[in-house]
Formats: sequence, C-alpha cells, structure tokens
Amino acid sequence: MNNETQRDDQLWQTAKARVAFRWSLASYLIVNTFLIGIWYFTSGNLNHFWPIWPILGWGIGIAFHYVRAYHGEQVSSVEAEYNKLKNQSQN
Repeated sequence: MNNETQRDDQLWQTAKARVAFRWSLASYLIVNTFLIGIWYFTSGNLNHFWPIWPILGWGIGIAFHYVRAYHGEQVSSVEAEYNKLKNQSQN
C-alpha cells in the first residue's frame, strides 16, 4: 500500500469518527432534553434535578468521543511527536 492510499484511509477513518461523534452528540442532546422535560412536567415542586446523573454520565462518554474524533490522532500519534521533536532539534 502506498503512502497516499494510507493517508486516504486515515482521512476516511477520521471522517467516519467525526460523523459518528456528531450523531452521538445529537442523540445526547435530544434524549437529555427529553429527560429534562419529563423531570420538569412530573416534578411537582422541582426539588431534585435527577436528569443531572444521565447528563453527567453520558457527557463524560461524549467528551471522550469528541477527543478521539477531533484530537485523537494528534494525542496518540508517535509520528507527530517525532516530527515535533525533530523540528525542535533543527532550530
């Protein structure tokens, strides 16, 4: 496999991860809005905001999904770190 094909595969994987993140984010927003609506219309005195627990729990997963989709390659790329160090040593 040549280098250009490998780059195209990497771009394809990045594109798939970003689209998957957007779908996950949309699901997160819709479901949690629905849960907040249930809480609002069924809690007489609006004491305990119980939707906070799924919002926080799912939000942690969404945050990791975001990092993987938009910054994952830079965060875990040995090649990027090597190039950064190489550029620093040349200056």
